[in-house]
Amino acid sequence: MKTETVVAKTPLKKVRGLGSARSGAHHWWLERLTSLSTLLLFVWFFVSLVRLPSLDHKMVTTWLADPLAAVPMLLLIVSTFWHLKLGMQVVIEDYVHEEGMKFFSITLTNFLVIAVGALAFFSVLMIAFAGGSATHG
Repeated sequence: MKTETVVAKTPLKKVRGLGSARSGAHHWWLERLTSLSTLLLFVWFFVSLVRLPSLDHKMVTTWLADPLAAVPMLLLIVSTFWHLKLGMQVVIEDYVHEEGMKFFSITLTNFLVIAVGALAFFSVLMIAFAGGSATHG
């Protein structure tokens, strides 16, 4: 009796990280969820700003020092930059056809999104932990 070993092969695109490799539905859902969360958090953000008596530096930093403002702001930053990363990845996958350039573009986009998102996140934390007494300029 002869037995055959079946070896499951991983799609090359999945290994390289250069395509959906059957992860398209997950990516699609993440885009929709981050889109919804970003929309809701931006509505909160604009309503909160409109309710402030003024938009000067002292007022905004004092407002942002409150955990009830800082936490949703941090969530807004994460949601916005995650959504940006997902959207840019789709654009690059659809319109950049050379595999090396596609890999480079996605990698560069990921680094830039993480760097700018981390800067925004850190800035909010600095204001929140300074208790709104962050100095201007």
